[in-house]
Amino acid sequence: MVAADVGLLSFSARIPSLSPPPPPPCLRFPVNKFKPLSMASMSEDTVREWILTEGKANKITGIRPIGGGCINRASRYDTDIDSFFVKTNRSIGESMFEGEALGLNAMFETRSIRVPKPFKVGPLPTGGSYIIMEFIEFGASRGSQSALGRKLAEMHKAGKSVNGFGFDVDNTIGSTPQINTWTSDWIEFYGVHRLGYQLELVKQQYGDSLIYEKGQRLVKNMAPLFDGAVIEPCLLHGDLWSGNISSDKTGEPVILDPACYYGHNEAEFGMSWCAGFGGSFYTAYFEVMPKQDGLEERRDLYLLYHYLNHYNLFGSSYRSSAMSIIDDYLRMLKA
Repeated sequence: MVAADVGLLSFSARIPSLSPPPPPPCLRFPVNKFKPLSMASMSEDTVREWILTEGKANKITGIRPIGGGCINRASRYDTDIDSFFVKTNRSIGESMFEGEALGLNAMFETRSIRVPKPFKVGPLPTGGSYIIMEFIEFGASRGSQSALGRKLAEMHKAGKSVNGFGFDVDNTIGSTPQINTWTSDWIEFYGVHRLGYQLELVKQQYGDSLIYEKGQRLVKNMAPLFDGAVIEPCLLHGDLWSGNISSDKTGEPVILDPACYYGHNEAEFGMSWCAGFGGSFYTAYFEVMPKQDGLEERRDLYLLYHYLNHYNLFGSSYRSSAMSIIDDYLRMLKA
């Protein structure tokens, strides 16, 4: 993970920039070799059946494992007509992949930034679940930062909700449940379903009453940070770090593995500490979605959600970053 080059953003001196903590081992992807079709698990018969019927392929020519995270197994299915990207998980039901598919479809429908189109979610015969989606051949690099910023802003501008802040289903951020109950007020939604939920997990998992109590104090006093901001529910990817950003063979940006919901567009920058966004990204983004008053003061508030999630997922190496943000805000707000 790399610290973001924030370019044109001049963040408030009252909230110092944080050095990113070390990346969790889970996010270092292995390189896998070709796997012959005959070695494929029989539990994936359902996947092959869909590809050969509804997927309209006549023959599967190979199955190739693809390096991925520690949560799911990822594979490329090559056929006589096209290739499919398949993720399987033998211990989790369909709800996780259903949430991912709904998010991918919502982003796809904005006709803005490219995402893999989902085709099918279902149960594996021996337990667990799968998702089949479009296979996108990636280019040699992540592509243009300015194109990424512009396309992401176009998605935020196009993807609006009449239901308020939230999403049609709960989903996951990594393997952590992400609660998306529809809420009319953004400050309430972010305080309860983002920061509050993560703080509850920290307390339950680690017995960390200090960060819990200070974090709840921040939640109760954070409203002034939004003074002057016009906040509309925008469709967010929700987990936009470098591992979820690429480009296709034509150089067009591609984003994947979402944790979608409708929220304040600035919350999309919450993983910027390991997304590598540069100055050209922000310049292009704000040409489409104008910068709001107070963005610099809110920046670390949106980082905090992801630092707390990493604390819950990967352990105490992320605690100091989360606590530093909380303490800085409590001093700033005199809370």
